[in-house]
Amino acid sequence: MRRKIMMATLIVIAVNFIWSGQPVKACTRAVYIGPDNMVITGRTMDWKEDIQSNLYLFPRGIKRAGYNKGNTVEWISKYGSIVATGYDIGTCDGMNEKGLVASLLFLPESIYVRRNDTRPVMGISIWTQYVLDNFATVSEAVEELKKQTFRIDAPDMPNGSASTLHMAITDETGNSAVLEYIDGNLIIHEGKEYQVMTNSPRYDLQLAVNDYWKEVGGLNMLPGTNRSSDRFVRASFYIHAIPQTSDAKIAVPSVLSVMRNVSVPFGITTPDKPYISSTRWRSVSDQKNRVYYFESTLTPNLFWIDLHKVDFSPNASIKKLSLTHGEVYAGDVVKDFKDSRSFTFMFELPK
Repeated sequence: MRRKIMMATLIVIAVNFIWSGQPVKACTRAVYIGPDNMVITGRTMDWKEDIQSNLYLFPRGIKRAGYNKGNTVEWISKYGSIVATGYDIGTCDGMNEKGLVASLLFLPESIYVRRNDTRPVMGISIWTQYVLDNFATVSEAVEELKKQTFRIDAPDMPNGSASTLHMAITDETGNSAVLEYIDGNLIIHEGKEYQVMTNSPRYDLQLAVNDYWKEVGGLNMLPGTNRSSDRFVRASFYIHAIPQTSDAKIAVPSVLSVMRNVSVPFGITTPDKPYISSTRWRSVSDQKNRVYYFESTLTPNLFWIDLHKVDFSPNASIKKLSLTHGEVYAGDVVKDFKDSRSFTFMFELPK
């Protein structure tokens, strides 16, 4: 009885928040766990304008710092990765060579700051890259991150939007963790059951709303709007409803179909609801076979990067696949990447 009362209370809080008109930017992430270790993570990137994403291949052995000055965290990358950028100033999605996937999504409730905090600084723009560089499994990442040895600095984005974000990570076993900074503390939800993440409200309230819809049953009714919690419910239902298979030729397009279902149609604008944003691109990470699939809304083809064909050795060059000039790709595009410098992580707004 106490559990039912608590759940009902959480649902009321969540519903009130959802309909309060909070300015939420959309994104959805879902994890498919199939037979024979078939694990696939899909995500959408929904944003109110062109987010100027490019793809980069980073080898092992890159020396990095969490901030451009002062007391910060330093490391040398243990693992190579394929990443998608936002505005070419930060890593917002990617998979490393060990099959760990990290996805950064919007969360208005994020509060990173503690009073009188003197811990080393980690810029929000490089937080996802830090995870991809250093960890092979979710358990490894959680073990280190729960120590909270650094603080997050999050300047506004170039378009003035607040950098209020949360992260989901998944490894090749299907274990997941959702990482949220609430009132200055890192809250971690870890387990294979945390297969879906969207945006607002905070994760415990999202779960409460989803529990309600599980009782209703997805074959009877599913919420159909573009709102964060509706997308959460649909993604949660469909990621479990699609065929259970170890065949990547079926599993990958099945996950992609779920991500298309929760995408926001291109060009949608709602004057009194600016938080409903068009889907700019979708990614699907086949963690068993180490293949990163990418689909832009504005180009006609799905393309992919087979990480087995990438040279991630410490002496290899950084490579870039440009997506910002109307390029059209199809199939395996490893050969289309060009030697490049890294993009510059944004740690503070340009003067």
